[in-house]
Amino acid sequence: MKTLKRITLLSLIITTITSCDFIDDSSGDPGSGDDQKPLIIAHRGAQSVLPEHTLEGYTRAAELDADFIEPDLVLTKDGHLIARHEPFLSSTTNVSELPEFANLKTTKNLDGKMITDWFASDFTLAQIKTLKAIQPFNGRPTDFDNLFDIPTFEEIILLAKKESIKRGRTVGIYPEIKHPLFHNEIFGTHFMENKLLQVLSKFHINRKSAPVFVQCFEVEPLQYINNKSSVKLVQLISTYNINKDGSLDYNVPEGDFISYGSPFDFYSNGDPRTYEFFTTREGMEFTASYADGIGPWKPFIISYKTEDSGELTLLRPTDFVTLAHENNLLVHPYTFRNENTQWSAGNPETEYHLFFDAGVDGLFTDYTDEAVNALATWQN
Repeated sequence: MKTLKRITLLSLIITTITSCDFIDDSSGDPGSGDDQKPLIIAHRGAQSVLPEHTLEGYTRAAELDADFIEPDLVLTKDGHLIARHEPFLSSTTNVSELPEFANLKTTKNLDGKMITDWFASDFTLAQIKTLKAIQPFNGRPTDFDNLFDIPTFEEIILLAKKESIKRGRTVGIYPEIKHPLFHNEIFGTHFMENKLLQVLSKFHINRKSAPVFVQCFEVEPLQYINNKSSVKLVQLISTYNINKDGSLDYNVPEGDFISYGSPFDFYSNGDPRTYEFFTTREGMEFTASYADGIGPWKPFIISYKTEDSGELTLLRPTDFVTLAHENNLLVHPYTFRNENTQWSAGNPETEYHLFFDAGVDGLFTDYTDEAVNALATWQN
């Protein structure tokens, strides 16, 4: 009888976790805009201390009070969404140390750049599960290398639900679909977007009120999702470099990732617009036709000029946030790292306060604890 009760209880817990919202609708969505507090988004988990895109790293980010955890999504050979920063694996896993996969090393064209590596799309999920995550960022702890598995998107959703229940607050998810055009050329038109929608629907979080943002550097995949779902969407934008005068350079050298300068689907379709288009009033209006927010690299909001002496001078905030807000777009810049001192002069708190003062609605950080603390001091 006791065994039966335990089985019944376990079944109830599993059913609750997989069928309900992260807590319930009354708990509120931290990304809805109802709360004026800027969101702290744990970029790839607690990346500053643990290998990125691991359940352990996401758990640590939740412990540090992140509002959202951010998984980058790529596809396996058998069509599963897994969390890796790029479709290739050598920089974030121990794949190069495993002789059984030596024959899977190959060269592929990824957004205009030829990459020789091991690609997730050549591995089944079972094979992926034999790999272990490693720390890709120089200077960060490597104590946990080769310990943690590569998670699926479904496992990450279950983790976010579990952490929400455990902590009595909503821990949202902020997935990025990586290089959808690259993946869809392998698997079929809109395969990646449909796979994402299937998983969101399975967990009943495929709607505006769910604590979910879906982000992408390409445009058409977001437009497609917008036509199929009401889930919140964010258009990511980038630039290749910062010129000495602080202006942004969208000219990508031949052989590098075209997606640094423009959406790769734009480029593939012969559309000459770069990411600069999205900084204009017309571009903001265009983005608002399918997205709920825009995610710029930090210099779109606050850039800096470089003196001949090498000294950096921060420039005044641009009108980026103002234009976005005029079009009802949330602004979530990326990525805040202690190692990047251009905006902070070695004081990360100063950098966070600069961007909070500029009116951002949230931000992506590798240092969740630093961001949470900086938000507290800014609010006080």
